[in-house]
Amino acid sequence: MSKILIRGAKVLGGEAQDVLIDGETIEAVGTGLSAGGATVIEAEGRILLPGLVDLHTHLREPGREDSETVLTGTRAAAGGGYTAVFAMANTFPVADTAGVVEQVYRLGQEHGYCDVQPIGAVTVGLEGRKLAELGAMHESAAGVTVFSDDGKCVDDAVIMRRALEYVKAFGGVVAQHAQEPRLTEGAQMNEGVVSAELGLGGWPAVAEESIIARDVLLAEHVGSRVHICHLSTAGSVEIVRWAKSRGIDVTAEVTPHHLLLTDELVRSYNPVYKVNPPLRTERDVMALREALADGTIDIVATDHAPHPHEDKDCEWAAAAMGMVGLETALSVVQHTMVETGLLDWAGVADRMSFAPARIGRATGHGRPVSAGEPANLTLVDPAYRGAVDPAGFASRSRNTPYEGRELPGRVTHTFLRGRATLMDGKLA
Repeated sequence: MSKILIRGAKVLGGEAQDVLIDGETIEAVGTGLSAGGATVIEAEGRILLPGLVDLHTHLREPGREDSETVLTGTRAAAGGGYTAVFAMANTFPVADTAGVVEQVYRLGQEHGYCDVQPIGAVTVGLEGRKLAELGAMHESAAGVTVFSDDGKCVDDAVIMRRALEYVKAFGGVVAQHAQEPRLTEGAQMNEGVVSAELGLGGWPAVAEESIIARDVLLAEHVGSRVHICHLSTAGSVEIVRWAKSRGIDVTAEVTPHHLLLTDELVRSYNPVYKVNPPLRTERDVMALREALADGTIDIVATDHAPHPHEDKDCEWAAAAMGMVGLETALSVVQHTMVETGLLDWAGVADRMSFAPARIGRATGHGRPVSAGEPANLTLVDPAYRGAVDPAGFASRSRNTPYEGRELPGRVTHTFLRGRATLMDGKLA
């Protein structure tokens, strides 16, 4: 590979520096660097971050290629500044065997837009009755370390305990979709004033909070790691904060949409706002932002959930739940966290690269921007502002809640081990 010189970028939002990439690694970081024959990228005023890592992505392949494929999903990831994504297990067939996770892993390797680390199912068929082949998936070529029935909750406490015990043996983690199913039967949106006025079935906060409370206690009892997917309520924040104060090995994520959008948007009955867990109240949004800022919530994860047009362009009750998010996540975080002063760019790097890579054990990702490290990098123009246009998405699906909304920031370049997957805003 030829050398690439990124000139004058603010590394993690700090002082302007030059970064020289040689092959797959960063050769030097400093000022006044030069390299004969190198491709030069003038990056004055731009922010250089380690490549972003998403611990919660739905790539849909195998089985729902009408929504997304590993190719289209990883292209979307590269466009959003991601160099690694963790692919959820709720595919068809379910990723509950070594064979399926290896298929997803190899598709990621073949397409090359970002690294794809499969997440294995906790239970066979996501049915919550019997543990899946956790050990076999870990020992496979995919080397699975994160397990989740996301889309469904592991609501059986005995099964959850056994899963925590099993993954402890190899340092794995169970990522829980916290939703008590009996409390959310027929639920369509957040339970509260808006649901009462609209006459839609309410999704109470306690349905999430009760599962988190149970699981952090199970993790403490077993001495294992538990990760909370898409935490969405102020009460959940307090439970995780309490658990961490006790030394329980719990981590948590928040989605970009839960940092910005509220249940007031459901008044439009536009199914683009239908998501699991549902959009909550302004009070919840503010609590989530503060928790992300103070480290109670460890990471931002997209929960990128693509759906074909016919599954979202229908009446509210029949619509699928979920939103795409890979290509807008960094802009939403800049808007909600950086521009509000809650995080600086170094904090963004921690919540969107360092910490998710550490939780998921993503080798070579979430590394410092320094000499000798893998050249997994993201270059951002923070001064850019523009309206979101899903017609330009690389994702196969268009179910974004931000269409027409003006958001700041634009990823201009993404490098995966020194190779540009996004150059000047265009996929390589």
